[in-house]
Amino acid sequence: MKLSSAVMFVKTLSRSVDFYTQLLQATVTARDTSAALLVSPGDYQLYLRELGSWAEHPLGAIGIQYLIWSADTLEDLRRCETLLRELSPHVTAQTVDGFDIVERPGPDGVPIVIEHPGPDQIPRDQIIPRIYAW
Repeated sequence: MKLSSAVMFVKTLSRSVDFYTQLLQATVTARDTSAALLVSPGDYQLYLRELGSWAEHPLGAIGIQYLIWSADTLEDLRRCETLLRELSPHVTAQTVDGFDIVERPGPDGVPIVIEHPGPDQIPRDQIIPRIYAW
């Protein structure tokens, strides 16, 4: 069994759709006035639901805090890093225990974390330090 979809509440739907379709190379397969379904080339689904500017996502609360995306190749990770740097100067890139990690806040301040290689390429046998950063 594997995770197939995630639901993310966002402040502005159009801004988030633009951001995530570029970053994930996803296609919008369904959309209405307050929600969109994005499907990546690997068939992963990301549902975006607009809640408006009053919505908050306080880190440290119960529930999903952020998702870690895996790039299929190092070249794809570098593509993501380049895109993220074009959108914001607040990008960090590091190598931790043989894993390349790129990170920056997304459109609503939720961390965007992308790694290579992914767990399908090298199984994890320890908790990554990033989990304890909050």
